Parts: sequence; structure tokens; C-alpha cells
Amino acid sequence: MSATIAGKAAWLEEPQLQKLLAALNADGEEARIAGGAVRNALLAQAVADVDIATTNLPEETVRRAEVAGFKTVPTGIEHGTITVIVGGRPFEVTTLRADIETDGRRAKVRFGRDWKADAERRDFTINALYARADGTVVDLVGGIADLDARVLRFIGDAETRIGEDFLRILRFFRFFAWYGSGRPDAEGLKACARLKDGLSRLSAERIWSELKKLLAAPEPSRALLWMRQAGVLTAVLPESEKWGIDAIHALVRAEADLGWAPDPLLRLASIVPPDAARMKTLGDRLRLSKAETERLVQWAGTAKMEPGVTEGEMARRLYRGDRQGVIDRLHLDLAGARGRAQTDDKALIEAGGYFRLLGFAEKWQKPQFPLRGGDLAPLGVEGARLGALLKTLEAEWIDRGFSLERDALLERAAELAQA
Repeated sequence: MSATIAGKAAWLEEPQLQKLLAALNADGEEARIAGGAVRNALLAQAVADVDIATTNLPEETVRRAEVAGFKTVPTGIEHGTITVIVGGRPFEVTTLRADIETDGRRAKVRFGRDWKADAERRDFTINALYARADGTVVDLVGGIADLDARVLRFIGDAETRIGEDFLRILRFFRFFAWYGSGRPDAEGLKACARLKDGLSRLSAERIWSELKKLLAAPEPSRALLWMRQAGVLTAVLPESEKWGIDAIHALVRAEADLGWAPDPLLRLASIVPPDAARMKTLGDRLRLSKAETERLVQWAGTAKMEPGVTEGEMARRLYRGDRQGVIDRLHLDLAGARGRAQTDDKALIEAGGYFRLLGFAEKWQKPQFPLRGGDLAPLGVEGARLGALLKTLEAEWIDRGFSLERDALLERAAELAQA
């Protein structure tokens, strides 16, 4: 019995998508859903993007789609890709192709009509599945069997596939994290280890994009372990080399037990040292966004807290520091304590303390200091002295648990100005 995604993929039954497929399938041409959408539908997992492969040449894809009433955008026409807007949703439609020249980063392609050749130019067997408009799955490389066995395997020779695009090294571990089980395919793992120097030819943006997707997997720990064994993790994340990745195991368990959403940046923090300067360097090297880099820097610059800290002291630390940095630190401290608590009763008590502090920090709202410089104008204090006076008053307000009201602070200001 042939495999099918009919009844498993509601998106396939949408009339507008069927209309597009019908237009592309007319007059001896053919179009099929390709890649990840088919894979995820077979696994009953969510599908984010639906890609289409077709025998139509790009110009003919544009003509047919527009005749059918759809808008087209030539997003990658030199490589055969046209984006067709269907009901407000973009679908990438790509002409069947074969690589004629590669340099490890990009390829020159030749358009064709051979479905097997198109499948064999893809990376992994589970990503080279096609589905016809009626949902029938076409498997030309053994992808269904590998999907059933949760085996991630390169199509053909692993080193050849990697040589076409060195990003496939990181994709091997990313897809293993999401879809693999047991040990990674031996030949694929060896090829990644042998060719890891090719990663230096990739842009920082592509590397971080893959790492981030890997770190978003439900359980990335096994993939990171094998990346480390192969020397790949050190190649792209040297900060982790002498620090270790053990802390991520406890973090993933805490996420599952406490209902935390997987957070790629927090998971990254768990496998690198809390060194603000090195986090800034990491962010610059991998071209993280400013917000991502700042978050890592603030986490690294937040001092470790003892689990017995009072809520008053926690409020003062939150006010003076970076709230997100404190919360990130508490998440990792709590996860680490929970991990040790399996064999250490003291750690169980620590976990309780961190749990309390985390709950407080997440609900805490930063209070507004009641005074501004203009409020002290009647006292005749100006310039640097005014700034120093405001800082002194704010420090006393913080130390009193933010309880001093405006009138009390003004009285205190008058006392200090006359001293």
C-alpha cells in the first residue's frame, strides 16, 4: 500500500492550493508538494511552509499562475524558484533541477524533468519526499523507511552532498535533533567530522540560523553531544569547548517538568561561560541581533544569586540590574539545582529557593522613582551636585524597599541640601 498524506494535511485540501496545482499539472506538466511539508505531514507534525516542485520552467510557472489569478514574485528565478501568493500565503514553486557546479556555498543549476535527479540533489532522504495533488507520496530515495526508523541519512555519498554545501554539516545535526533517534548515521557523522573545516567558508548568518533551529528542537542535547564528538561544535561555537554542555540536559528536563517553552538563547547560555566580554564577541562573530547579543551579555554580567536571598534584596537587584538577565540566571540556576537534587538533598532545598525567586522576578514590576531634577529646583542645587543628590535619594529609596513617598523624599532632599 502506497503512503499518502491525504486526510493528514488539511492544507492540501484547500481549494486555492488545489487550483494552483491543477494549473501547474495541465498539458503534460507536473507539480508535486516537496520536502518538509510531506515529511511533517507523515509525522502528523505542524507544517510551516509548503514548497512545490514542478516540471514547468520558471517563466511558464509565472504564466500559468497568473492566468489562474495568482500573484507571482520572482524571488529566486535564476535558480528556478517563483513565489506564488495563494490566499495571502506564499508558496515557493521551483523547477526540477540538477547541480552542474558547486563551490560548497552555492550551486549553478540546470533545469530538467527528471524527478529522481531532482530528489538525488537534495540533502537527506527524509527531505526528498514528494506528494501529488491527491496526497499520494512519491519516494525515490528510501525516505519513508528512514522516517519510520527515525534515521537521518544523506542521499548517496555523504561527503559529496556536504561538498555541495557545507551548511549540510549543521543541517545533519539539526535534523537529527528534530527527527533522529539512537546514534546518528555513521557515514554521515564521519563525513561531517572530516569536512568540518569547510564550515569556515559559510556566512555567520547561515551558521547562527542553523544553530538557532537546532537549539529550538524539543531535545537538542543528543545532537550537541555528537556535534562535540565530531569537532563540529568547537568549530562553530569555540566558547563551549572548555565549558562543557552538561548543563543543557538539566535545562531541557526542567522545561519539560515545569512547562517552560524551549528558548534557544537560554539553551545557548547553558553551554557557554557567563563572561560578558566573550558573549559580546560571540554575538559579533555569529551576527546575532542586537537584542540577542545584549541578552547574552546581560545574563553573563548578572552575578549568581544564593537561593536564600530575600524578596526585598531580589527587588533591589532587579531594580539595579537587568530584569531579563536576572530571570535567565535564575532559570539556569533552578535547572542546575534540580539536576543535582536527584542525588543531593541540599540541592533540592536550593531548587526550592530558586523556584521562589524566579516566581517573584517574573511578576515583579519596576517601580518609578518619584523625583526628577526639576523637583529640587527650589533648593537651589544645580549641576553635578544636583545629580549626586538625586542618586543619594534614589539609593535611600531603594534601600527602604521603594516605600518612601514623594513628600518624604523632598523633606530628605532639603536636609541633605543644607548639610
